[in-house]
Amino acid sequence: MTSVESPTLAPSGPSGSARKYPDVTHLIGGEPVAGAGRFQDVVDPSDGSVISRVPLGSAVEVEQAVAAARRAFPGWAAMPIKERVQVFYRYKALLERHLVELGALITEEHGKVRAEAEAEILKAIELTEFACSLPQLAGGEVLEVSRGVECRLERHPLGVVAAITPFNFPSMVPHWSLANAMALGNTFILKPSEQVPLSAGRIAELLRKAGLPDGVFNVVHGGREAAEAHCEHPGIEAVTFVGSTAVAKEVYRRGTAALKRVLALGGAKNHVIVMPDADPEMAASGVLAAMSGCTGQRCMAASVMVAVSATDHIVQRLAEQARAMVPGRDVGPVISPEARDRIERYITEAEREGATVLVDGRGAEVAGKEGGYYIGPTVLDHVRPEMRIAREEVFGPVLAIVRSRDLDEALAVENASPYGNAASVFTESGGTARRLMESAGAGMIGVNVGVPVPREPFSFGGWNDSKFGVGDITGRGSIEFWTKARKITTKWNREAGTNWMAK
Repeated sequence: MTSVESPTLAPSGPSGSARKYPDVTHLIGGEPVAGAGRFQDVVDPSDGSVISRVPLGSAVEVEQAVAAARRAFPGWAAMPIKERVQVFYRYKALLERHLVELGALITEEHGKVRAEAEAEILKAIELTEFACSLPQLAGGEVLEVSRGVECRLERHPLGVVAAITPFNFPSMVPHWSLANAMALGNTFILKPSEQVPLSAGRIAELLRKAGLPDGVFNVVHGGREAAEAHCEHPGIEAVTFVGSTAVAKEVYRRGTAALKRVLALGGAKNHVIVMPDADPEMAASGVLAAMSGCTGQRCMAASVMVAVSATDHIVQRLAEQARAMVPGRDVGPVISPEARDRIERYITEAEREGATVLVDGRGAEVAGKEGGYYIGPTVLDHVRPEMRIAREEVFGPVLAIVRSRDLDEALAVENASPYGNAASVFTESGGTARRLMESAGAGMIGVNVGVPVPREPFSFGGWNDSKFGVGDITGRGSIEFWTKARKITTKWNREAGTNWMAK
């Protein structure tokens, strides 16, 4: 889901006075822990300025966090779930109270425009609200299986668990895991992306203010070394990961080799099929929003539009709307200059191979923020399915339009992708919509919806090379992942009947 970027390393030592924020610290056992050794600059991608530094932790800090989480686990797990979720009721209220401030922090460290940043916090609130409902959803089961014999199923927390999260959603993606995992009785370690560490600190502060006991939530910052330590530490029972497919595969291999549960979400290449009967305005605006939202830096971005038959009028309208979008106002920067340059190389290569550039976002600049990493919405027509831009995750505001004669050919293009995150269709035909629902090779499907993200309580998760592991990361699907089942059989009536399994 994210691209691997080269970190900018800063020497250890006191924080520079010109930085807006002090050095980021780890949070272990409720206490801030200063970094030691290597640091990385935290950069505002809208103007290229350094706003803080983040420590690149190692197995040492992971070991400390695991020890703290272990100490906190018995007391937290013993608390009835109805009492645990009271913390999250209070936390949800704090998220709502601080929504504007939390959104502004995301804008600073990530670059999202204000509306997108605040929408991310709204989704974090929704995820927390679902965690508050877990007493009604995660209850056990009981049944008299034969006369006088009762079987019961209870759900118990795993212990110390962890999440390794990406740069593109500094708050929402951590909330995919942390709220449900802790509400179900686990203690938690978060390793956020080293590119966007500031939001994790505010999450920790608000959780503590909501009454979460020390050690239940811990934060260890760092890059690959810290991530590998989370995957391999024997004291961590389960790990979730969100990132590129290449890294997701490695996390899954390392984590399962260490005999822990792993759910690793990888990259995507989402296809939107646009039929000739689609409502032109709905289709054009829906595809454009799905392509350009969050600057295309999301695993649910619509990156390939398969235009079926006579759809020139929709393509023309989409291009008109894309030209009207203004970088810095309607679309934020990408995360780094390396990301910007990589995206522009994809566009240039596709143009050289015969694609038609309808809207060109290369070389975008924002007045007063000339140091920012901007690229405007870009629309390429007549892209061939074998081109790299049609096959690989670009992770930017770029739409590749592939032409097809009919729905069968369009579905063949979608099914040829190794990914399986999402697929959508814009049409007025119920039969066409049903064909997509039955035939698309993706775990999340949209009909006249460009970004088919399920809302709670429906769970999030793709197929194929977009997900490694069993179950989904949110919603009801996450309950099984974060708990283990204890099965109890009881018999108190000595006159109860006997059978082959109970005497």
